[in-house]
Amino acid sequence: MKIEIWSDIACPFCYIGKQNLENALAKFPYKDQVDIEFKSFELDPNASLYDGTKYVENLSFKFGGMAQAKQFITQLTQQAKNVGLTFNFDEMKSTNTFNAHRLAKWAKTQGKEAIVNEKLLSAYFTESKDVGDLDTLADIAEASGLNRDKALKMLNDKKLYAQNVRDDQNEAKRYGIKGVPYFIINQKYAVSGAQPAQAFSEVLDKVWEEDNPAPKLETLSTDTPDGGVCTDGSCVIPPKKS
Repeated sequence: MKIEIWSDIACPFCYIGKQNLENALAKFPYKDQVDIEFKSFELDPNASLYDGTKYVENLSFKFGGMAQAKQFITQLTQQAKNVGLTFNFDEMKSTNTFNAHRLAKWAKTQGKEAIVNEKLLSAYFTESKDVGDLDTLADIAEASGLNRDKALKMLNDKKLYAQNVRDDQNEAKRYGIKGVPYFIINQKYAVSGAQPAQAFSEVLDKVWEEDNPAPKLETLSTDTPDGGVCTDGSCVIPPKKS
């Protein structure tokens, strides 16, 4: 089973949705046969790098006021807590995520896509790190088991893996994806938003059953009393033939 996930490092619902999917996969008996690929999606490609402005201040412009922004943050913090995540909005650093996406694409070539994606989200939402800063990104790469110097060299070359990020975003446009998280399963089913774990479990079961249907047997025996049969708790002995 193939699951493609379009998400942005700065999207809180992307982290919650990812966690819900992982919680569902933990109970899925065929989780070892599920391949997950992360796709880049910038919610705000024109976002500036971190300039010291508090996250809640930036959010207030979108929500029409500080009170509305704080209410949203309170609700979102609780929602994250409910699935085992800690969001630290007080110290969160709003920034441009393009270089973080480039790092994830490079990490994919090193077999470290999943761990880098997780550490980027954790760095942004929980550890209050500036994921737009190249040195910070290199530290994240090193913490993921990658070579820090190689990561920093790649990041300093602005052209490297930039097209990979844009290719994902162009693919999202072809699918008509306008918001994230967005999950596509086996190029056949789509799930939009941070759905609860139970919803993901139902999708996983549905797709697996369709791809691996139970065998249908053709019964060649006739439904007559000539054949003895046992069921739960009883046996029927065929009558003697005269």
